[in-house]
Amino acid sequence: LIASPPQALVDDTEDVSLDFGSEEELALRKARIRHPLATFFHLFFRVSAIVTYLFCDWFSNSFVACFVTILLLLSFDFWSVKNVTGRLLVGLRWWNQIDEDGKSHWVFEAKRVPTTAASTEAEARIFWLGLIICPVIWTLFFFSTLFSLKLKWLALVIAGISLQTANLYGYIHCKLGGQKALSRATSRLFATADVPK
Repeated sequence: LIASPPQALVDDTEDVSLDFGSEEELALRKARIRHPLATFFHLFFRVSAIVTYLFCDWFSNSFVACFVTILLLLSFDFWSVKNVTGRLLVGLRWWNQIDEDGKSHWVFEAKRVPTTAASTEAEARIFWLGLIICPVIWTLFFFSTLFSLKLKWLALVIAGISLQTANLYGYIHCKLGGQKALSRATSRLFATADVPK
């Protein structure tokens, strides 16, 4: 006699689907750039301002037209980075508000909980490289303008440096804002420690 498998074992087996996350979520994790439009405009206005500054004399003899065009590009860049691309690409946001007493307060925010629409490493790298490299380029323009005695461009270059470094300053404070508690604890530790003379 050949014993057949117990009926209970055959009936207890069933197909079980394991939930590893939705296909859309997996595709989002693998995507290198989730916000292509924000990434494009993060670089477009700042690179356009630099290219226009470099080659403006080739296209127009009017200083005023070049000045206004570059200033508009710098302003569009400042607004888009401050209000849109920082929030989408790295989850950071900053602004300056003035209270009823007329005192200025800087407010820095960082996203604490990652969402499915969070940024990727590629987007963060593009964001920070663009944010750091462009003020350096405008600083080089400052020295080249100063040493070549093209003083009429100096106001524009200073505006470029100011707008670019204001965003850089704001986002560095946003990034380091989460580490304030750590720095406070560290400063308290060093303040209370006995330092040998």
